[in-house]
Amino acid sequence: MAVFTPVTRDQLEGWLARYPVGALRDFRGIAEGIENSNFFVDTEGGRWVLTLFERLAPDRLPFHLDLMRHFAARGVPCPDPVADRGGALWSPLAGRPAALVTRLPGRGVERPALAHAAPVGDLLARMHRAATDFPGRQPNPRGLDWWLDAAARLASLLPAAQARLLADELGAQRAWAASDAARALPSGAVHADLFRDNVLFDGASIGGVIDFYFAGVDTFVFDLAVTCNDWCIDDATGALDDARVGALVRAYRARRPLADAECAAWPLAMRAAALRFWLSRLDDWHRPRPAEQLTPKDPAAFERILSARRAGVPPLPRAEGAAACR
Repeated sequence: MAVFTPVTRDQLEGWLARYPVGALRDFRGIAEGIENSNFFVDTEGGRWVLTLFERLAPDRLPFHLDLMRHFAARGVPCPDPVADRGGALWSPLAGRPAALVTRLPGRGVERPALAHAAPVGDLLARMHRAATDFPGRQPNPRGLDWWLDAAARLASLLPAAQARLLADELGAQRAWAASDAARALPSGAVHADLFRDNVLFDGASIGGVIDFYFAGVDTFVFDLAVTCNDWCIDDATGALDDARVGALVRAYRARRPLADAECAAWPLAMRAAALRFWLSRLDDWHRPRPAEQLTPKDPAAFERILSARRAGVPPLPRAEGAAACR
């Protein structure tokens, strides 16, 4: 979330006129993040978040917006896109596709504690269960094909040690992705970016999950790995916090049991999740885009996480009454 495309009050008032939300009261840009232009919008009818999509093509928007509607209808606390009076969930604004969604209570967590882990694990399992009857089939936009493209773009920009690490991990992930075991893993529409700034805590409970614009179809165990790699680590070293991993995974498994194949895939899924975000942060760091407000993230954090996962990943903790991972 950032501001790459500025919006004037006159532009926004004209755009909002087609929506059943009342007159504009106030709006302001949101500085956090690096992908889309986002604004808090207050109208007579409520409080909303406006997103202008900087990279997503219009033909990809229905997957993301329909997924949020699907989850919201099934009780997942996520933004619900607002349809205009013609029923459309997005329309052009300031030269970009734009959507208005409900604003949720709470705020992101800067330093996750043990108390946050179980609610996040339960939330993720709820989303995975709700995804089982979602018909959208868009592949993960930051999956293996994107990794390979990003690595090619970055090849001449990286020091030799980083280039070797990247090439070796990509080789391992390509081989795994081509295996029958990987293709047989349970999969569906996943958030794929369930970081601490995308889960809003309202006191001790979760007020909502936001930012579905990296969502796509991938394995559920990959999504679980993405989540653990942010919520359950020592930020200085990238090492896993066993207590937080245990609380998050046990809460997840209590609502959605894991197959033996998912347990077996866990170490490589954790490496894949680290690689995905190391690559995206390298790409943003070395090839920044201009923005009125922009907060790029240091790729070194996920290089440390990837190196730590390559050194070893403990087996998945089991839920009460569940069989241990083999």
